[in-house]
Amino acid sequence: MGNRITGSMAYADVILKKKSEKAVLRRHPWIYTGAILRIDGQPGQGDTVRVKTFSGDTLAFGSYSPCSQIAVRIWSFTEDEREIGPSFFRECLQAAIQARQITSDTFQLTADRLVNAEADGLPGLIVDHYGPYLVCQFLTAGAEKWRADIVNVLFEQLSLPVVSVYDRSDVDVRIQEGLELRTGLVCGHEPPDLIEIRENNCLLQVDIRQGHKTGFYLDQKRNRELVARYCPGKRVLNCFAYSGAFGIAALKAEADHVSNVEISDRALDLAERNRAINSIGPTRMINLKADVFSQLRLYRDTGQQFDLIILDPPKFAQSKGQIHKAARGYKDINLLAMKLLKPGGILVTFSCSGHIGPDLFQKIIADAAVDASCQLQVLENLSQNVDHPWTVTFPEGHYLKGFIARKMA
Repeated sequence: MGNRITGSMAYADVILKKKSEKAVLRRHPWIYTGAILRIDGQPGQGDTVRVKTFSGDTLAFGSYSPCSQIAVRIWSFTEDEREIGPSFFRECLQAAIQARQITSDTFQLTADRLVNAEADGLPGLIVDHYGPYLVCQFLTAGAEKWRADIVNVLFEQLSLPVVSVYDRSDVDVRIQEGLELRTGLVCGHEPPDLIEIRENNCLLQVDIRQGHKTGFYLDQKRNRELVARYCPGKRVLNCFAYSGAFGIAALKAEADHVSNVEISDRALDLAERNRAINSIGPTRMINLKADVFSQLRLYRDTGQQFDLIILDPPKFAQSKGQIHKAARGYKDINLLAMKLLKPGGILVTFSCSGHIGPDLFQKIIADAAVDASCQLQVLENLSQNVDHPWTVTFPEGHYLKGFIARKMA
């Protein structure tokens, strides 16, 4: 992708230390400040730079971030000169959207991820669609640098039924990039306060202005369908419920009852709206405003039990330095949930922390099971939805891990 050109582009050169080129040669898209020997030139925030080995060989072209520990994020792995410009982004965006047409049901359902950052060769760029509304996140200096060109391609040059592009660049990672947080309409018509989408046989309302992420957890779409198969006739506890999507899927699959536990009033209001638009009776679903850790202990102390428990917490580890604390948190909630499950009950548990790898997460669950004096039988391994791909050379992109497991009697 991109245009091969003659002559030399006016790119600054990032020269790597000896032996620091191994990660780039393995196509890992991040270069940390500690790997850089020197910079020849004066690149500005988000400018394209040429990455070279200690001996002067060109390895790649990427965006420069002077404020971040990740100093360069790779746009293109190539030895040839590359023009990183509007045509490059148009081709990358077209490729990402065409891939979704092949691997996903993007155009059968009404909400999907269209661009998933590094996995689509566009570090720092997230694009989700909710019907004709696109929601973008420009999370890095490079994505921010090319924001206007990217929006122009999305709104005017791709064959999508787009009526507006909305910006949800209100993620803390932008602060690490030296960027301000930002939200608001970029172009097109102002979106409504709530957008209704359909997922499988569920109707769900999404708040793209103030909701979590870009408004909804699209990465759990397939998992909600899988979990629903275990729910008929069950009493379900849905923890960190957000807008209740797991609970709605469970009730549509004929669960007897769902208790949603969530700390946010706004999220619980959405959960109640979702119950109503799906014609689910109010006695079959309750929404509890509570801290999940405290509520699980209350259930334990009052002797309550459930047939199926879902744990879908927010990211506990924002950095490597928080791994130990996060592991304690994951173990705590899983240990409590195991004690609340009836014999033969089903535990659905997730981690969306990229710094908690699959092996570590499995160990945490195993340690919790030992302390709960029970055995868990893993029925299914869970991951992010197909429209949230990751590349094998960038394992950080495989952030969502989960299990469906049975508590053996």
